[in-house]
Amino acid sequence: MGLTKSEIFTDQQNKIAQIAKVLGHPARIAILQHLFKMNSCICGDLVEEIGLAQPTISQHLKELKNLGIIKGSIEGTSVCYCIDQEKWTEVISLFEGFLSQNLSCSNDDDCC
Repeated sequence: MGLTKSEIFTDQQNKIAQIAKVLGHPARIAILQHLFKMNSCICGDLVEEIGLAQPTISQHLKELKNLGIIKGSIEGTSVCYCIDQEKWTEVISLFEGFLSQNLSCSNDDDCC
């Protein structure tokens, strides 16, 4: 497998790509939507809510937590997760800046 040569890209480009990669799975989007909907830490079982096996849910939670979008605590056998509001605000800001870039040609121009 070839290298991504991430060092030739800016920190912002690498960060956007990393976030997009983690958000690129529908199960992770479903987990985030559930956490937003509940608006509190979830200590219960996400298996019934999401419909995937526990090891699969755990792997998706791990990816979200490694990115910092969610935070969690482990107390005995109970694991609780919630949205990291500060990190989520950073994600919003990063993507707003990226997605709001102006196109160099208007809809009336023949750009291609």
